[in-house]
Amino acid sequence: MRINDILFKIKTALSLDTEMMLKAYKLAGYPMQRSHLEAILKRRQDKGYEEATYEELGVFLDGLIALKRGEPPKTPQAEDIPLTNNLILKKLRVALQLKEIELQMIFGLVDAPLSPRQIGALFRAEHHKNFKPCSDELLMLFLEGLDEFYYIDDEA
Repeated sequence: MRINDILFKIKTALSLDTEMMLKAYKLAGYPMQRSHLEAILKRRQDKGYEEATYEELGVFLDGLIALKRGEPPKTPQAEDIPLTNNLILKKLRVALQLKEIELQMIFGLVDAPLSPRQIGALFRAEHHKNFKPCSDELLMLFLEGLDEFYYIDDEA
């Protein structure tokens, strides 16, 4: 899955503007330029499109946690942890303070109902016997469900 798509879907689902995203990067101590952020949020076929890196996504998620919860991001460890779909889910869950029932609702909104056990398996340590890797498809469904979960009808 494209990192740019993940960033764009998070931006859309949470109704983040460029300023909020730049603030998240700043809170994480990452020097993100406005022009680069705008370029990685463009569609692939648009002029000026640039590929985002896993580092940019990971730092943004750390900054999002700081932005939403007011907690300073953890200092980087000497050994970098690879950014997996499971870790993306975990960071979004922490940033948005999502409880198990909310996660069930989000997956249910996109016709991907998961039991509490199935959800728990996504958040287990990778070496745990009940760990379940999160597929690209499941992550995209989660992001789409997040968009519906946080949707605000302006006409109401």
